Amino acid sequence: MQVLSIIHRTEYSYREPVRFGEHRLLFRPRDSHDMRLVDSRLKILPASNVRWMHDVFSNSVAVARFDDPADRLLFESVIVVEHYAASAPVFEIAEHARYLPFAYALDDLQDLGRTATRHHPDDGKIEAWARSFFTGEKTETLDLLRRMTESVRADFAYRPREEEGVQSPSETLLRKRGTCRDFALLMMEAVRALGLAARFVTGYVFDPAVEVGGGVVNSIHGGQAVQGAGATHAWVQVYLPGAGWVEYDPTNGIIGGENLIRVGVARDPSQAIPLQGSYFGPAEAFVKMDVCVDVLRGNVLESRAA
Repeated sequence: MQVLSIIHRTEYSYREPVRFGEHRLLFRPRDSHDMRLVDSRLKILPASNVRWMHDVFSNSVAVARFDDPADRLLFESVIVVEHYAASAPVFEIAEHARYLPFAYALDDLQDLGRTATRHHPDDGKIEAWARSFFTGEKTETLDLLRRMTESVRADFAYRPREEEGVQSPSETLLRKRGTCRDFALLMMEAVRALGLAARFVTGYVFDPAVEVGGGVVNSIHGGQAVQGAGATHAWVQVYLPGAGWVEYDPTNGIIGGENLIRVGVARDPSQAIPLQGSYFGPAEAFVKMDVCVDVLRGNVLESRAA
């Protein structure tokens, strides 16, 4: 078990005071057997009325409403979690699911619903790419998913992008580059093309090489640089009978939940935007948006209180 603190700060600047519409925040993780929320703080300026709700996926969403205009809008979330994910997880999947293709039980399939169907049809290139990981008549499910995850890490270039939204899976496959959200959507559509259920995950990634006040080069297994640290992160869950929802981070080649702090899940990336809202004023009033995310070892709220 390790204690991790996530400090997520987003600030919008405007040339003149503007009014703000409702903003929705997806910052708060849900407790689970592999992660426990220890403490949290949420600071919003200007003052707002905040209510909490569970969305259709049972994610915890904060809804902020504002009365006063301002030329600055600040959201600062501090979260402390106990993280229990194993560094070398063993997934005991059901015997009938050990090899591809396999069929889900009818009861499971009814509940998995649209997570098992394609959302971005194309000319067959995504399915062809997914089937390129087959090794013969009997391809092990876990082996194929591992090689697909590692292939994105090895063969695609990570390129942060400030624009909202995601590339189509076809565009990501063609360009061989994208953001973590692009890579997650590509892998989701690829495994869905093979008949597997998958869903999108938004959250954060912890770089174990970075300590408070340190200047250590980011690294993960094999000394590779962590991609997606310093911002919100995205990856995929694939449903495997017997093992349940298993985490796959194609951006970093991570399998299992190690160093991944899960905040929300969704059927599609458009349903898992960490922060969204609007303002009322001239378009030219907007100046910039600054986002900073730090994932640190230890409880920063305890140290602040001391």
